[in-house]
Amino acid sequence: AKRDTARPSFITIKTQIGYGCPAKQGKASAHGEPLGAENVKALRETLEWPYEEPFYVPDEVYKHFAAIAEEKAETEAAWNVMFAAYCEEYPEMEELWNRYYDVHAAEVLDQDGQFWKRQEKAEATRSISGSVINYLKDVMPNLFGGSADLAPSNKTAMSGAGDFSKEDRNGRNLHFGVRELAMAAIGNGIMLHGGLRAYVSTFFVFSDYCKPMARLSALMGTPLTYVFTHDSIGVGEDGPTHEPVEQMAALRAMPNFHVFRPCDATETQAAWYSAVTSEHTPTALVLTRQNLEPMAGSSREALKGGYIIDDCDGTPDTILIATGSEVALAVKAKEALAAEGMNVRVVSMPCTDLFEEQSAEYKESVLPKTVRRRVAVEALSGFGWERYTGLDGKTVTMDGFGASGPAPQLFEKFGFTVENVVAAVKGIQIN
Repeated sequence: AKRDTARPSFITIKTQIGYGCPAKQGKASAHGEPLGAENVKALRETLEWPYEEPFYVPDEVYKHFAAIAEEKAETEAAWNVMFAAYCEEYPEMEELWNRYYDVHAAEVLDQDGQFWKRQEKAEATRSISGSVINYLKDVMPNLFGGSADLAPSNKTAMSGAGDFSKEDRNGRNLHFGVRELAMAAIGNGIMLHGGLRAYVSTFFVFSDYCKPMARLSALMGTPLTYVFTHDSIGVGEDGPTHEPVEQMAALRAMPNFHVFRPCDATETQAAWYSAVTSEHTPTALVLTRQNLEPMAGSSREALKGGYIIDDCDGTPDTILIATGSEVALAVKAKEALAAEGMNVRVVSMPCTDLFEEQSAEYKESVLPKTVRRRVAVEALSGFGWERYTGLDGKTVTMDGFGASGPAPQLFEKFGFTVENVVAAVKGIQIN
């Protein structure tokens, strides 16, 4: 297999489950049940293992591995000499190597005044993300990634960066094909190797296919970036098969996994900043198909996961909490409630995971416990919002699957209107 450099090889090794244990060999019970003391004794005899102590490692094994380590140390020393000579002869390549392996993205982006440039036009967050990717590709030469056959829709192609293939190993765009599980596994492998900063992408509803590998990203502390677009019923005419509902709750429930649903360009920039500067936590960016207006109050505070995006004078009597496309709706509902004399605060919560990592004092400053009239607004499943709305609060969320139709009609059909949010607030009874 190693000698054949033109083709991949598949090596099949025939094994039998429970080999060496006479009573269990070849049986499912070898996998699903403990062997037990008698079977372990029989296993030792069959394998001619003379040691009775559990987990015993003979001295000759330690000696064998010590000899290998000594041999490999010499190989490493020779490589280090070669690398030092290479760097001396090609200083520009040493600089590039260091940019790949040693430069922290936060330092690069903080020094560059263009990354946080404010946008003033309405645009889909998937398109904004595409612009951010094409900005990052120039300041992060090790950015490397692609999509599961949806790059034009996900807006994840790096322009002018070429396509990685057998013919062109310099390309930086990966075309994974319709294989989301394998795509996420490959992304994990790239990140574990080091040197490259990888991202993978597909529609948000297809994050279900990525889930086992996303879970491994979280378990391993591998900061792979997942770009999930078409984030809600805003998908529109593709219908309920392509309109996510329960996916957000599932990803938020995963430990060590940051899920961002930004409301505009500033929050999308914050999401990418958080993703490429993360050292041990993977990040998912959940992005819209439809255009979103820039929010006047959006800011880098999004890096805290949740913040006050539109406040009232004095102490609020009501808090509206929203994410993504529903932040603008919450602000409009606030204006309607304010016209009736209510003091309403709007909190944008692009990343609940990061918000939970903040200090108790900060969380209290954003969501004071004394304010019990709370409504969460999100065009996805309401599961999990009880953490922030409390026993008295309400949610304006999805409690069923979507439908096929133009996005504006669907948002109205499923209750994502100013009138419905206002009614939810007024329906809260505080005893």
